[in-house]
Amino acid sequence: MIDETTDKGRIIAAAMRLAAEKPWGDITLLDIAEAAGQRLVDLKVHFASKGAILSAFARAIDDDMLRRVPSRTEGQAARDAVFEVVMSRFDALAPYKRALRSIMRPGGAPPDPAMLRSFLASQHWMLQASGIDTGGPGGLARVAGLGSVYASVFRTWLDDEDPGHSRTMAALDRRLRSGERTLRVVDDALGFAGRVVGLVTSCGRGRRPRTDAVPDPAAQI
Repeated sequence: MIDETTDKGRIIAAAMRLAAEKPWGDITLLDIAEAAGQRLVDLKVHFASKGAILSAFARAIDDDMLRRVPSRTEGQAARDAVFEVVMSRFDALAPYKRALRSIMRPGGAPPDPAMLRSFLASQHWMLQASGIDTGGPGGLARVAGLGSVYASVFRTWLDDEDPGHSRTMAALDRRLRSGERTLRVVDDALGFAGRVVGLVTSCGRGRRPRTDAVPDPAAQI
């Protein structure tokens, strides 16, 4: 849940309450400030746009998700760990589903670089919570891969009224299995490319002249 003991938290919570009541595209920063019981100049201290508020909301959900994620069991498959983490995120988002429908409606939230960065950061934390590395080129591929899976399943979750989220879980399991096969191919390709680069680099080093074969100018003095 959003911490409403701070001005920043009250602004985020007010924005989500307004989004649950009317289209996100019709809401102004002044509306949000007034709903939070603050002046617009006070909101400006924390946020420059509605996109920045949504990015802060996503970061708050990241924290809530990480608190909810169950401890991994020994020998747990990576796909099962990711499944648990994504469902934990949906649990954290559940109180805001109505607001998110408004925000995700066509014309709701226009593209915003800050929102894209927060989206990718969320994928990073979900993978980390699953015990999956996000470093290097392979990590970037994993972040992008989970982002594709999550974006697809998120839309299913938005329309899933079943308390048990059966449609969401079925869609997530299906997409994770497909994504797992794709990422395995990507990881194999990246590993092969890394070995080729290493081989070429080592060969290049082997063709360099030996330093002990080059006369030292200082020795001629």
